[in-house]
Amino acid sequence: MFTQEQGCFEVNDIADVSGSTGKIIDTVRNSPPGTKWAIGTELHLVNRLKAEHPEQEIHFLSPVVCMCATMYRIDLAHLCWCLENLRDGCGVNQILVDDKTTHHSLVALQRMLKVK
Repeated sequence: MFTQEQGCFEVNDIADVSGSTGKIIDTVRNSPPGTKWAIGTELHLVNRLKAEHPEQEIHFLSPVVCMCATMYRIDLAHLCWCLENLRDGCGVNQILVDDKTTHHSLVALQRMLKVK
């Protein structure tokens, strides 16, 4: 069982492997034919991995699919719209947080980038 590290503690605690989206992709990509996976992450990624690796047995971990509407909107059209607005000096859907949250978010981001 492989889970996304951002998931709840209880699920990650019993998973065989827990990691980032990149780690999930790399691990599946480098696994031998016949490997069996139950993956707890976004459904479309699991379906993509199934299609790209038919030599492996890959299952979506949750029996009840609750689509993440926000993740589902991350497509080329919305990315282009966001980038065009940024280019034109208009930040859309901007989220503002307090200084403490900003600080800790930057620390977490720097740690993630350092791992690469």
